[in-house]
Amino acid sequence: MALVLSGERSSAAATSSSLLTRLVAWFGKARANRAQRIALTSLLELDPHQLDDLGINRGDLFDAMHTPRATRLLNDRRQRRRRA
Repeated sequence: MALVLSGERSSAAATSSSLLTRLVAWFGKARANRAQRIALTSLLELDPHQLDDLGINRGDLFDAMHTPRATRLLNDRRQRRRRA
């Protein structure tokens, strides 16, 4: 473990904090993905008329479950239907 300057941390210390940062980011992303899946699943429980009121349909929800940007996809489809 070598220090470049007396005031700097060792490269091992920098690596462990970087690893911790990546781990925290991974858990945050996993938690957000889970929350999104739960929200989309709860929307699937609505009847077709309620989904129509929201400007989406079941196909949109299934597509949104397979994309990382589900909110954007649903918004785009809702906007397209409003114009039509």
